[in-house]
Amino acid sequence: MSTFVLLHGAWHGGWVWQRVAPALRAAGHAVYAPTLTGVSDRAHLLSPSVGLSTHTEDVVSLIEAHDLTDVVLVGHSYAGQVVAGVAERVPDRLRTRVHLDAFVPDDGDAAIDLLPETVAGHYRESVSGPGFGWLIPVRSLAKLGVTEQADLDWLTPRLTPHPWLTYTEPVRCGAAAASVPAVFVECTDWMRVFQPQAERAADRGWPVHHVATGHEAMVTAPAALADTLLSVAA
Repeated sequence: MSTFVLLHGAWHGGWVWQRVAPALRAAGHAVYAPTLTGVSDRAHLLSPSVGLSTHTEDVVSLIEAHDLTDVVLVGHSYAGQVVAGVAERVPDRLRTRVHLDAFVPDDGDAAIDLLPETVAGHYRESVSGPGFGWLIPVRSLAKLGVTEQADLDWLTPRLTPHPWLTYTEPVRCGAAAASVPAVFVECTDWMRVFQPQAERAADRGWPVHHVATGHEAMVTAPAALADTLLSVAA
């Protein structure tokens, strides 16, 4: 059996995987779902210095402290950057990496530069205004494809602003990261901001899976997502 390490995207915390983790554990896998520094239940550690390297270190430290091997490392959305950075640092501990509707960076790419120009512009405007120059305010869940009121009620009070430096700090990933097998999972029932990333993954020869739901697949389609992740680990 494998070990899943599930990484949340911007504004979220490890709790967002609560609907997916039980199915993975029931199949015999170990599951870790850490919260990255500065958000959600770790928002008390938020500062302007929290960046992509901080989050990469969070995950590398977790993997090394628990002596994890055969890891299926899953990164949602922003966390595709973290997955790439971790794969560069500890490739021998990873079985595969899964970019779930997520960034697929080359070495030196910053997340903000991988977003479509219009979306990146909205981010910059919100950071310069209500984000005080160093925070990304929480995005509208409706724009992310969340429509059910119960899901909105569960997510909304738990989301927190996200440190801007994580989107502007370049990722460090090269030959070591490239040696780790990779898979892309695209969520197709929303505005498909990450479709260019899915195409980039396909151009690299990665398997690309599709889940017919909005961006927050772990909330809106947990069973379908769990089945996809289990197929990747099989």
